Amino acid sequence: MSQNTGDTANDATSPVPSVDSKLEDAPAEFADEVAEDTAPEAIADGDTVSEPAKELPDPAAALAEVMALVAELTGEVESLKDEALRARAEVDNIRKRSQAEVASIRRYAVEGFARELLGVRDSLDLARGVDLSAGDGDVAEKVVEGLDITLKQLDSLMEKFSIQAVEPEVGEKLDPKLHQAVSTVETDEVEPNCIHQRIQKGYRLHDRLLRPAMVIVAKPPAAA
Repeated sequence: MSQNTGDTANDATSPVPSVDSKLEDAPAEFADEVAEDTAPEAIADGDTVSEPAKELPDPAAALAEVMALVAELTGEVESLKDEALRARAEVDNIRKRSQAEVASIRRYAVEGFARELLGVRDSLDLARGVDLSAGDGDVAEKVVEGLDITLKQLDSLMEKFSIQAVEPEVGEKLDPKLHQAVSTVETDEVEPNCIHQRIQKGYRLHDRLLRPAMVIVAKPPAAA
């Protein structure tokens, strides 16, 4: 009986944790639980984690990149400018050639007409050279007068269209650009390679030859 009483007394005298001590120990335990909950392995897959701030680009590298782009664009502008100048020059050349061709067409538009007209002029020259002195004087005089009037009219027409006669004189040096030698003759009356006789006139339209003058050219006599 005494033993039980002593145990009871001992139990009664042993310290009993107070409510205040339990409250003091609670924050520490709560902090441990929070630390365990916020550990990396405890973060759920859907939770958001803030990323570290990105580093700013290097100003020198950015400036170099911009300068390179400016240089590239400047080169493209210069290239396009050069192409534009070339295109303008080509257009100017085409315009000038077109103007020259139109001017040439206008200048030589009567070339075909002039060439056909030469036969008429030749016929009149032949008629004018006929000797009518043996026939009736009045008739011959009227024929000659009519031929003279016709020739004057024709000469005026040809002059109006800038058709000029090529009439080389005897002794004139042969010009292949204006004269056509149909034959040669041995003579010492004129210098060799010079015109001995004119057979037919030539004609030019402005500076273009319509027909060369037909001539006979002299050559040195053969040695005896």
